[in-house]
Amino acid sequence: MASFNRVVLLGNLTRDPELRYIPSGMAVSDIGLAINDRVKRNNEWVEETTFVDVTLWGRTAEVANEYLSKGSSVLIEGRLKLESWEKDGQKRSKLKVVGEKMQMVGAKGGGGQRSGGGGGGSYQQQQQQQQQQQPEYTESAPSQPPAPTMPPSDEIPF
Repeated sequence: MASFNRVVLLGNLTRDPELRYIPSGMAVSDIGLAINDRVKRNNEWVEETTFVDVTLWGRTAEVANEYLSKGSSVLIEGRLKLESWEKDGQKRSKLKVVGEKMQMVGAKGGGGQRSGGGGGGSYQQQQQQQQQQQPEYTESAPSQPPAPTMPPSDEIPF
């Protein structure tokens, strides 16, 4: 039987990210996410909030710690994982999300950002922007003829 374990969540952080490093040196960050939903009960719309714990690993965890804080909007893509343990002789378990991709949502420099600004984009987009800002040496290419122009839209015969 085939299986598919994917989850996409969009919500706000309930607390600041908690960054730590495991003995191998890998960064791990735990975040809490509040996801709001509106449901209709007895002909009345009611706001429901679901709280989800998310674990981020590696550079994604470090970026979350650097740029996100309580209240920040974020989109997380990942997978579900059931964690089980025993406490005081009782078996316990909790369903968590292991975040594999993170997209910061909101205006750049908006509220809920930690020092360093940033915000409105994924880590990959930020890296691309930094690379674009760096001057590059390019050889001058031979001049090309100008591209043909389109007639104004009122002259197109269709």
